[in-house]
Amino acid sequence: MTDQFMRAAIEEARKGLSEGGIPIGSVLIIDGKIVGRGHNRRVQSGSAILHAEMDCFENAGRLTARDYQRAVLYSTLSPCDMCSGTVLLYKIPKIVIGENRTFRGPEDYVKSRGVELEILNDSECIKLMEDFIASNPKLWNEDIGE
Repeated sequence: MTDQFMRAAIEEARKGLSEGGIPIGSVLIIDGKIVGRGHNRRVQSGSAILHAEMDCFENAGRLTARDYQRAVLYSTLSPCDMCSGTVLLYKIPKIVIGENRTFRGPEDYVKSRGVELEILNDSECIKLMEDFIASNPKLWNEDIGE
């Protein structure tokens, strides 16, 4: 069963899709509470960097190093190099990933740097991405830098 935080990330992904964007969502949790939410807004904002995780970090606002070190990042899709780099920069100890079948970021490297990864392979996350990629391959390839 999908926990409440992944459900919130999926809600964000669905929000992005309804806005004409890419269906990826993310939430940042500290001490059992959501402190930031985001969804991929590259299309909607004409942005080069607003992946779901980056939007989530931006919406969480400035946090202390201690806050980040107690945080858990939830993302419906395996974070890319850019988003994984932010996790490493702020020493976030854990990422819960909805799925990594349609795209796999630098998970081995992130783990080698001490970050715990929990991969759910959530069927709803997988279906959101498979359906989107099938109907929007050009936009998807742009988002992942191909």
